Amino acid sequence: MDIETKRRYTQAMLDSAELLFDEDECRRKLQRLADEITADLGGKYPLVLPVMGGAVVFTGQLLPLLRFPLDFDYVHVSRYGDKLKGGNFNWLRAPQESVADRHVLILDDILDEGHTMAAIKEQVLALGAASCSTAVFANKLIDKEKPITADYVGINVPNRYVFGYGMDAAGAWRNLGAVYALREQ
Repeated sequence: MDIETKRRYTQAMLDSAELLFDEDECRRKLQRLADEITADLGGKYPLVLPVMGGAVVFTGQLLPLLRFPLDFDYVHVSRYGDKLKGGNFNWLRAPQESVADRHVLILDDILDEGHTMAAIKEQVLALGAASCSTAVFANKLIDKEKPITADYVGINVPNRYVFGYGMDAAGAWRNLGAVYALREQ
């Protein structure tokens, strides 16, 4: 698909999408989330590990609201196939900071089925972290049990294709300050 065709295609996605959470609501939910994290981790000097690349927008918006000292690093993992089982994932970038004896906070844009987040948390704890908390901007309400529940959740979204606020639609629209869902057919 050439660039102009992709631009028209992704614009049509947004034009026909349903707004779930506007920018003001996203900011309010983010502030609540930051307040919860601050209350729990503010005195622990945590290591914050966002999951690239979806967590970029969420992380960039959240960090300035965390009014306590923290260390920052990031992880990047890829999944093999459509499921993660045990070590069936590849660290494209493991944490460069030592997680041993640290309170770690993992950030991601959305918790879909939870396999990636569960695998990352398992690995962080195996590397000797004192504790490992998870925060997602969006938690997808799916009809099956997840292997992990996020400790901090900004919004709950329906089991639909959602995008904006770091979540993409066909590679686009991560840059939106609101959250949308594709219209159901």
